Amino acid sequence: MRAKITYAVTAAVLVVYFALVGSRGILLIETGTPVTIAFGVAVLVLPAIGLWFLWKNTQFVRRANQLAAELDAEGGLPVDELRRTPSGRIDRDSADAVFAQRKAETEDAPDDWRTWFRLAVAYHDARDTPRARKAMQRAIALHDGRPAPTA
Repeated sequence: MRAKITYAVTAAVLVVYFALVGSRGILLIETGTPVTIAFGVAVLVLPAIGLWFLWKNTQFVRRANQLAAELDAEGGLPVDELRRTPSGRIDRDSADAVFAQRKAETEDAPDDWRTWFRLAVAYHDARDTPRARKAMQRAIALHDGRPAPTA
């Protein structure tokens, strides 16, 4: 729940920031000189890109959470079997061992979104965020019946 609140607050702050930047872009355009109009248009591009990125990221998180809820209802969420250091961090060797197991499961059933979801969790536990995101995107695509994105 704490992560959801943090995400919502961060998204709200970004939207306010994008609105402020956008208003400055409009003010520059309203000035009417060719240079300020060019700067104003350039400034308006930044909030547009930011809003697009925020929207795509929010969709990704929402879909990943839906898959987690569905997998939980099936009783298929991965069990946290990782050893931790005294400070609470995941032990690297433990994460690597679980990762190897999840990778083998995914290789045995490459068209099952559940194995890709569990592999994404294993990548995340191994602190490999880019691969975790790609594996989760593949799980989402397989769940939705779309062609899976290539690696």
